[in-house]
Amino acid sequence: MAQEFRNVPVYRGGVKACVFDWAGTVCDAGVFAPVLTFQKLFEEEGVPITSAEVRAPMGVHKRLHIQRICQLPMVKKRWTDKKGSAPTNEDAERIYSKSLTATLDLLPANSKMIKGVPETMNKLRKDLGIKIGSSTGYTSEIMAKLKPLAAAEGYVPDSYVTSDEVQSGRPGPAMIYLNMVRLDVYPAQAVVKVDDTTSGITAGLNAGCWTVGIAKTGNYVGMTEADMDKADKKELAAKVDNAKEILYQAGAHFVIETTRDLPPIVEEINKRMSLGLRP
Repeated sequence: MAQEFRNVPVYRGGVKACVFDWAGTVCDAGVFAPVLTFQKLFEEEGVPITSAEVRAPMGVHKRLHIQRICQLPMVKKRWTDKKGSAPTNEDAERIYSKSLTATLDLLPANSKMIKGVPETMNKLRKDLGIKIGSSTGYTSEIMAKLKPLAAAEGYVPDSYVTSDEVQSGRPGPAMIYLNMVRLDVYPAQAVVKVDDTTSGITAGLNAGCWTVGIAKTGNYVGMTEADMDKADKKELAAKVDNAKEILYQAGAHFVIETTRDLPPIVEEINKRMSLGLRP
């Protein structure tokens, strides 16, 4: 007689790797390098855009990011009023072709490590045996400049993956999978995706990973650490709560204020997986 149930292997080990986004998650609190870059490029076109308009599609590949900005109703209207016709994919591609130089110009002033990130990475490695991966909407040329700036402040991931190395970036899972290959880590539930954008959280879910949203230093609060220190506490708390809700609504398993808060979350995930629970 055939058995009514079959045995299925269940992973009960711990977290083996965390894959971190860059801007807003480990560096550039408030995510200003992309915002200032795109504002500069659209200003040169004679069509100024707001910070909120830049932030709306944040997290996707920069080419797609520019295309989505061009399709925002108010941007499309201002573009049409200025140029006589709506923006095309060719216009977006022209802007994208200038984005590398513009980003490289702005990067040194907007790449400072978020407080406590290097120390947190050391704790994850030494106390929890975790490998550190990274993924980003930046291209490999931008990462070549960002990597030494981060290393000078003590942040050196074990793996670097940029959006131009895969067929499609976030919200697809390809950059996470390439990190897993380079780190020699599996299964997917042994990986935690840490990101401050909804597209990054979705990428983690699509990969089958645990996901942790970063609220306070990320895109949806949009403030430097210095500005947050000076901000009205109630207003800042409201912004952080809004960012948390956005990330939870995107499906994040956990949402924390900064990457510094991650180690206890990893310990909680380890407890859950020891019971046979999956993301």
